[in-house]
Amino acid sequence: MTDSADVADAATGVGDELARGRAALGLSIADIAQQLKFAARQIEAMEQGRFEALPSGTFARGMVRSYARLLKLDAEPLVGRMAARVAVPDNAGAVASTRRPIPITDNDRRTNLIYAASSVAILALIAVVVFEWQSERSNAARLSFVPAAQAPHLTAQAPHLTAQALVEPQRTAAASAVAMEPSNLIFQPSAEATAPSAVAEGNRRIVMKFDRASWVEVRGRDGKTLLSRLNAAGSEQIVEGQPPFSLVIGNAQHVRMSYEDRQIDLAPHVKVEVARFTLD
Repeated sequence: MTDSADVADAATGVGDELARGRAALGLSIADIAQQLKFAARQIEAMEQGRFEALPSGTFARGMVRSYARLLKLDAEPLVGRMAARVAVPDNAGAVASTRRPIPITDNDRRTNLIYAASSVAILALIAVVVFEWQSERSNAARLSFVPAAQAPHLTAQAPHLTAQALVEPQRTAAASAVAMEPSNLIFQPSAEATAPSAVAEGNRRIVMKFDRASWVEVRGRDGKTLLSRLNAAGSEQIVEGQPPFSLVIGNAQHVRMSYEDRQIDLAPHVKVEVARFTLD
């Protein structure tokens, strides 16, 4: 009976010492609870020696240790004095319970097989959708576009390249064949062929340069579509028509644009990477 009383007195002394330490620092129970992130009732339980009101033994000792350290007290002696009042969980029993086999019925096995088959089917469907989407993006990225404004000048390239071939008589036949090849007409234009044409009276010119792939739609004054296509990275588009122009530009942060040789800042018009605005 004496031993039990001694244990209770020692544990009660722990709570009193914590309460005195808090009072010495001028802190309230609410202040301690806020700093330790404990409930106020748990702080009160520790100061009153009601350690059975705290969580299991390990957590209770940890809470007392944290409280003592906050008050700049020697934590370990306090934890040792209250340890006898705190029940230690039966770890051996907990481990043994986890080693017991979990009974699984035939119905459970069938249910698990159904869930597994459904999961595999869903993952396969997602994989197919992702593959198709990636394929479409890859095909779109490989498309090369020739600006419509440059098409009228293609016919002017052949005479220029043929005249150049005449300068080198030893390669006249080969140079003439190269000059008439359509791919050369597109990717090896002369300076005269790429020179911008004069703007028709009343028309205005828009020039767009694409650092990354971008979809662009341009409509003129009468609502007619002047340009509607995906433009590859590194390409350039020249659009001529009568204002006002209505424009929709995707991936707009990677597009540089000028209107009548005046640079246009697209940033104020961009919403979720798409710019929509009108040019007068």
